[in-house]
Amino acid sequence: MSKNQKNGKVTDSTVPLVIEKGKSQTGVSKPKKLKKKVYQRELARLQIELVKLQEWIKYQGLKVVVLFEGRDAAGKGGAIKRITECLNPRVCRVVALGTPTERERTQWYFQRYVAQLPAAGEMVLFDRSWYNRAGVERVMGFCTDAEYIEFLRSCPEFECMIQRAGIILIKYWFSVSAQEQERRFQSRIEDPTKRWKLSPMDLESRARWADYSKAKDEMFATTDIKQSPWYVVEADDKKRARLNCISHLLSLIPYQDLTPAPIELPPRQLDPEYIRPPMSIQTFVPEVF
Repeated sequence: MSKNQKNGKVTDSTVPLVIEKGKSQTGVSKPKKLKKKVYQRELARLQIELVKLQEWIKYQGLKVVVLFEGRDAAGKGGAIKRITECLNPRVCRVVALGTPTERERTQWYFQRYVAQLPAAGEMVLFDRSWYNRAGVERVMGFCTDAEYIEFLRSCPEFECMIQRAGIILIKYWFSVSAQEQERRFQSRIEDPTKRWKLSPMDLESRARWADYSKAKDEMFATTDIKQSPWYVVEADDKKRARLNCISHLLSLIPYQDLTPAPIELPPRQLDPEYIRPPMSIQTFVPEVF
C-alpha cells in the first residue's frame, strides 16, 4: 500500500470507498453506481496523489511502464485520460502506436515497443501494447500461427528481461460485458464527437466476440505470470473503474510526498521607459462569444 508523508504523519492515500452493495454482471456483489459528487471528489483526491507519485518517480529516477488492454470501448482511454490529466507530459507520456509500417513489419516484433520504453524518471502508459499480437492480430489473421506461438513463448521472457533492467511493469485488463460494450458502441454512433472512435476494426471485433474471448483466455494462460501478473479492472461502471485503477496503481509503487513549499511570486518588473506598441497593429481572434 502506498504511503505518503504529510505534516510529519504517514497517511494512506488509497483507502477504498465504503458504498452500498449491489449485483455485478457476473452475479458477484459490488458497490452501486457512484454518485457524481462522490466520483469527482475521489478523483480529485487521487489525482493529487498521482502528482506526488510523479514527483517521486522523477526524484528517484524510476522507470515505470503501465499497459492498458481490453476490448474496444472498455474504458482504457478514459482511465488514461484521468491519470494524465494533471501530470507533466515530460514525466508521464502516453504511447498509442498505429499500424506498423512495412519496415516495422520486418523488425523483431518487440522492437518498436522497446523504442518507447521510459528513461529514468519517466512513466509511460501504453494505450494497447505488444499484446496486439495476442488479440487483434491473432483474431483477424494479421500474423501467422508461427508468429503467434513465438509471441506467447517470447512475451514472458521479454517482460522479465525489461524488469531485470529496472523497469516497473504493470498490466491492466479492462473487462466489459457484451451488453455494456453494445451500449457504448451505440452511444458513439449517435454522438458526432465520438463517432471517430468507431473504426471498421472495432465493428469487426464486435462480430467476433467469441474469438476475442478465446484469444484473451489463451493470452492470460501464458502471460499471467507471477513476475508480471494481469490486473483485471471490472469496467462496466466507467467511473468506478477509473477510481479503482488509479487507486491500485498508487498502491503498487511506494512513494513519499515531495510537495514543495508554497511559492512566493517575485514582484513584477517595472520599466517606466518601456512603451507598449499600439494594439491596433496586432491581429486578434474575433470575440464571437
